[in-house]
Amino acid sequence: MALSVRPKPYFIPEYSLTGDLLAFLTCGLQYRYHNKGALPPSTPVQLWFGEFIHGVLEEAYLRWGNNFQLRRFPWKWGSDIRDIELEIDRRLRSKGLYPPPGLFCPYTTSTTSQGLCPNMNHPHKLIASQRTEAAINTWGQHLFPLISEAEVRLKGSRPMPKYKKGISRSNYYGITGVIDVISSVNLLMAPRGNLIVHNIHNHEEMQKIINNLSSQDYEIIIDYKGMRRPSFSSALWHHHEWQVLTYAWLRSQQPQSRPIVAGIIFYINELASSNEDMEQLVTDVKNNQTDIMPSGQDLQSILKWNSRKKLPSLTQPFKEQRSIRIIPVDNNSIQNSLNQFDNVVSNIESAVLSEIGGSSIVHSWPTNPQQRNCTACDFKTFCPNPAPHRYTPTVP
Repeated sequence: MALSVRPKPYFIPEYSLTGDLLAFLTCGLQYRYHNKGALPPSTPVQLWFGEFIHGVLEEAYLRWGNNFQLRRFPWKWGSDIRDIELEIDRRLRSKGLYPPPGLFCPYTTSTTSQGLCPNMNHPHKLIASQRTEAAINTWGQHLFPLISEAEVRLKGSRPMPKYKKGISRSNYYGITGVIDVISSVNLLMAPRGNLIVHNIHNHEEMQKIINNLSSQDYEIIIDYKGMRRPSFSSALWHHHEWQVLTYAWLRSQQPQSRPIVAGIIFYINELASSNEDMEQLVTDVKNNQTDIMPSGQDLQSILKWNSRKKLPSLTQPFKEQRSIRIIPVDNNSIQNSLNQFDNVVSNIESAVLSEIGGSSIVHSWPTNPQQRNCTACDFKTFCPNPAPHRYTPTVP
């Protein structure tokens, strides 16, 4: 009697926009160890602050909606914001994420030890707290009234690029993502004096898109980035655009969505820069590699600054302009972003198949040697292609 063979289970690989696609673009080999190998980074500065700022802004929005007293701005750090920070810090600690030294003070006035803070005068408004306070007081009063949905989870699927029957793992792949905020705006009822709406309606490309709308209602996709505004010549600048446009495509597949006219990225670090942020801004300005150039006193302050000096006091309008990035959404730009991510998925799948086929990890996964990434990477001592030089092993 002939016995039937059980077919292989149908498997669709799933990729998140940040955890997979953007991480792979940063460095394929690092992505392999962190995401596929489940090896957490030893110093997750970017990961911690990204989670922290997202959590604080979401909790601030919820409290703003439930407490009429918080409808007034600016919020005071000690009485209005500090309790939110401590709540989010507790949540992150429960997930195994602890604040890196010098970034956030987790202590209260009753703490009797110095810990990793400059002294025992807790709490300290360190750089993470400076940024949350600036983000809430700069954009909260304009953003919160526009929010229709927060932390929106999206999922979609696309044909597997370069699919080969019997070789490729699947003929489709899944895309997942989480939109921080979806803002719903009505052209006739948009809040007066709202800085976000003002920036959109005064953007030349946005005016053309809005004028061609068949509806009075439209949506804006908003994403927070716990980092500085990248140079427009950097790969990261384009990666962020692709990410937001892919979010727009995923959102447009949902039946309840309205026309999506724009994506907005808030670069939170621009509101309270660190020395490293300022050093990179000076470089961008000198090389004319940023789309938001300073002028007048801001330009002089930036060009005269060096790392031995106190951070310059830049004007609020300049910091606001650098912290907000508007990305017009149209069919052509969405299609381009999807094509770009198809290419990334194709490269990830090629690396996976290479490793399954017997090649070593370091020979299967590509590297992207950049000094900033490599210096903080846990795998630099055995990486085949680190930047700017080879690193010797050190005691953990």
